[in-house]
Amino acid sequence: MRELPTPTLDLSPLPDFRRSLHPRTDAPAAVVVPGAVVQAPAGIDVGWARHLDEVREAQRLRYEVFAGEMGAILSNAVPGHDVDLFDDYCEHLLVRDGATRKVIGTYRVLTPQQAKRAGSTYSDTEFDLVRLRPLRESMVELGRSCVHRDHRQGGVIMALWGALAAFMQRNRLDTMIGCASIPMQYEGPHGMIGGGHAAASIWRQVKDTHMAPIGCHVRPRLPLPVDRLDGSLEVEPPALIKGYLRLGAKVMGPPAWDPDFNAADLPMIMRIADMPARYRRHFGV
Repeated sequence: MRELPTPTLDLSPLPDFRRSLHPRTDAPAAVVVPGAVVQAPAGIDVGWARHLDEVREAQRLRYEVFAGEMGAILSNAVPGHDVDLFDDYCEHLLVRDGATRKVIGTYRVLTPQQAKRAGSTYSDTEFDLVRLRPLRESMVELGRSCVHRDHRQGGVIMALWGALAAFMQRNRLDTMIGCASIPMQYEGPHGMIGGGHAAASIWRQVKDTHMAPIGCHVRPRLPLPVDRLDGSLEVEPPALIKGYLRLGAKVMGPPAWDPDFNAADLPMIMRIADMPARYRRHFGV
């Protein structure tokens, strides 16, 4: 029995719109087709969830990473799964182990039209995004990014980004936003750093080198009290944030505190036009 009528199902009230998100099955292979396998490193497959059971696989992986590893306090609407109200409106990108077929990486993508149906993006709940209003018609939100602990090499993330780039190009979208999390209990090269000091130190580093233009600055609704924390530590950002910055992403403002996920969230924006030429060539955008 289907527990939730997610937009990836035939029950979607807007089937014509959702069909336009992806090309016909006779489209070139480099473009993402729901459920189809797209180009990826050897041993892994990438595709878009087509049915609720595939979304559930992503939600189980998210629960394993966020609750099991990070200590997040998650809703028990579906035990053992990370589920929130935005999932019903999102496209869910899955990376599978080619041998076991288990989901080992995932992103969810909220398109502009689906954000209107949902009433907001997830980022709106953490930040005042009023300055992004001119961008919203061509802006997607990326969220709930996670990779299984046994597969956190570059291949899985690069496969996810390649599929996302094809999705953006296909649907004439040019801006991505999202919240990049820094655990409050952050394991650095010299041991565990608690209390949010690592997040404050990472914010100090990136605000000097990777701030977005003032027209894209946002304010956290529940700010991390960075002024009361030690921001002088030499701490490397998490691998995902470093990857975003290499791709040309910018930070839009100071971090919010997310007590449920036990993390500090940096608001980030990435414009396709700002991506370095070598990555644009690599991803074909």
